[in-house]
Amino acid sequence: MKSAATSGSAVAAEIGIMRISEQIDALETMDIHPVRYLISPKMAAALISFPLLTAMFDLVGIFGGYVTASILLDMNPVIYFTRIESSVEMIDVTGGFIKSVVFALVVITICCYQGYYTHIRTKGFGAEGVSYATTTAVVQSCVLILVTDYVITSFLL
Repeated sequence: MKSAATSGSAVAAEIGIMRISEQIDALETMDIHPVRYLISPKMAAALISFPLLTAMFDLVGIFGGYVTASILLDMNPVIYFTRIESSVEMIDVTGGFIKSVVFALVVITICCYQGYYTHIRTKGFGAEGVSYATTTAVVQSCVLILVTDYVITSFLL
């Protein structure tokens, strides 16, 4: 959810500001396809960074559990890693990576859409329109993440 709020709001605001300041219209005038130029790189970056962040946070979680178990609870490290190995299955790891890819698609698609159509779908122009589009993008992303998480989890179980 935090990545939807931080990266999603930044993407929606950036594209929304480009829309209201007519930079996207200038790209179209120069015969540069704005979707290919603005949205495709963001989509590629999200599809790379979300799974990488998932892997990094998985490792941080395992290491944090190790530190907590061995230092605070005075557990034997061999027992900790044996239990981790026996309780974590490959379907858990692959499910996490599948979810991260789907969440990347959801967040970037919604936030780019809201930013790109700021001038049409918002109540006002200027900073008010961009703020409305950004807020809408974050709320829609968070709600859709919850829905897709439920659907993906029900398929994986």
